[in-house]
Amino acid sequence: MDNTSTTRVPGYAKRIWLFYRDGFREMTVGKTLWVLILIKLFIIFFILKLFFFPDFLSVKGNSDDESRARYVGTELVERGVQ
Repeated sequence: MDNTSTTRVPGYAKRIWLFYRDGFREMTVGKTLWVLILIKLFIIFFILKLFFFPDFLSVKGNSDDESRARYVGTELVERGVQ
């Protein structure tokens, strides 16, 4: 009896996952490059935000949501007029 008709072919998502998983396991230089990419993303999104992008709304002394919304609205209107 032919056993090929009873074996199930994995779905597309599983086949894609297995393709990338096996490919990533075989990488040597690629793993190092991915580590560098992840380190750069961490620096861009976390370190730079902490030091170069302060929370302007808390600096201006706006404590509640209503005063923050009012401040943002007036800034948008004033900058739009200029």
